[in-house]
Amino acid sequence: MSTRAEKTSTWWQPDVHMDRRPFLMGRNAIQRAFRTFFADRDFIEVDTATLQISPGNEAHLHAFATTGITTSGENAPLYLHTSPEFACKKLLAAGETRIACFAHVYRNRERGPLHHPEFTMLEWYRAGETYESLMADSADLLALAAETAKTKRFAYRGGEMDPFLAPERLSVAEAFQRYAAIDLLATVSADGENDRDHLDRLAKAAGIRTAEDDSWADIFSRIIVEKVEPELGFGRATILDEYPVSEAALARRSPRDARVAERFELYACGVELANAFGELTDAEEQRRRFEIEMQEKSRIYGETYPIDEELLAALTIMPPASGIALGFDRLVMLATGAPRIDLVMWAPVAAYGS
Repeated sequence: MSTRAEKTSTWWQPDVHMDRRPFLMGRNAIQRAFRTFFADRDFIEVDTATLQISPGNEAHLHAFATTGITTSGENAPLYLHTSPEFACKKLLAAGETRIACFAHVYRNRERGPLHHPEFTMLEWYRAGETYESLMADSADLLALAAETAKTKRFAYRGGEMDPFLAPERLSVAEAFQRYAAIDLLATVSADGENDRDHLDRLAKAAGIRTAEDDSWADIFSRIIVEKVEPELGFGRATILDEYPVSEAALARRSPRDARVAERFELYACGVELANAFGELTDAEEQRRRFEIEMQEKSRIYGETYPIDEELLAALTIMPPASGIALGFDRLVMLATGAPRIDLVMWAPVAAYGS
């Protein structure tokens, strides 16, 4: 490929575009195949508003802010959504039972080979069905993407996996034990409270550097990034399941073990592709978790985002459901062999900053 394709700002040059075009045509083919997949399973494709009162309430998500101006000239803060999740849950509350959404989403402070400020999120929801059904969907979609792209393997940075093999299902606790020799759940009480000092000792014994002001969540994230994620999704996809409750703000507790939640992430070639939940529908518990997340955001970044009160109201009538968010561009990247995420975007965001 031409080295000129290395610069996002030149994507519109004819020769650069011709280099990128096979990836883009692959993207279109995969999107068509996925739409057929969902239609054949009685999903309704929905389209949600990008402008929201709240962009999401997870501590480490960063939104793009804007201002709405009323007809009388009054200013109102608005945000570009980081996910269509809140709107999709309102649609479940309204009575939809199977919905899918290809949404352009926006995340600030994110740009690199696997990140872009604007990207496509594929989300789908199943009312009245368990999150295990999403695991089956995920495996089917990996195989469908590979079949559509006419490839038998996914590869990224020297790692490979077979998208036609059934994924390995691995709990977070099992992964910590396997890859870091850490007994994670020994640091989580029966009611989901975390023992920061205990995890700190275990992390240091495993060779992980920590700081005095690191929280339990900081240490957990460092272990995931340094010891666990680099090992996931090779040979076959990995479903990393049962996150500690404190790391699953939008997921319900597992009926099997109250220390963990019904949350899984899908990995291929060390790349996180999807994040799924057995959806939390307890509005008061959701408010409590959002407030904890915003306290953490304020501690680290000095800012918070508003809570969507309409979402909390909708949760009171929303049926039990499962939902998943898949980074569509990342999956296309792996299926088509593109080395960077911007190469599978028809018109990437212009370069900005130094």
